[in-house]
Order: sequence, then C-alpha cells, then structure tokens
Amino acid sequence: MAAKLKKGDKIVVLAGRDKGKTGEILQILVAKNKALVSGINMVRRHTKQTASQEAGIISKEAPINLSNLAYADPKDGKPTRVGFKIVDGVKTRFAKRSGETING
Repeated sequence: MAAKLKKGDKIVVLAGRDKGKTGEILQILVAKNKALVSGINMVRRHTKQTASQEAGIISKEAPINLSNLAYADPKDGKPTRVGFKIVDGVKTRFAKRSGETING
C-alpha cells in the first residue's frame, strides 16, 4: 500500500499533548507505524558521556503514532486527508480538503 505521509511532509498533530501543533516529518518508522516529527513529542533523556557526545540532559523527538498525524493542507494549513489519483499515467497524492496535488 502506498504511503499517505512521507518524509518532509508538513503535518498537524490531531491528538496528544502536542495537539494542534505543526511540524515536518523527519523519519517514518514503518514497522512500528510511527514517525519522528521536528519539535513534536519532545522528551528529555539523561545521557552518559561518550567519545562523541557530552554528558547531560538532552531534548529529542520521540516517535508519535501515524494515526495521530494529518497532512497540513497546502492552502490553509488545516488538517486534511490524503487521497490518490492517476495523472498522466502517474499515481499522485492529493489533499482531499482543497483538491491540490501534493509534491513528492
């Protein structure tokens, strides 16, 4: 099945403590059905010092379930569903709210 959300998409969070916030998908974890989104679902981790990094408390993104995310409509930035249609023999994604095609 084709992916409705992909890396680099602008999304809106539908549920959870970050509800209503927008961000960009950094990584999709297909096996877990989750995604990492910039600035969303931030957690603090206590880390030991290693050769490559300092010790201390760092903030980083934690995975969030794909069902809690929706594509941000290109026209108004509100959440929209994603559909597929064939244009010139190529399968493309489009925003169901505005009907605009989604690049990528």
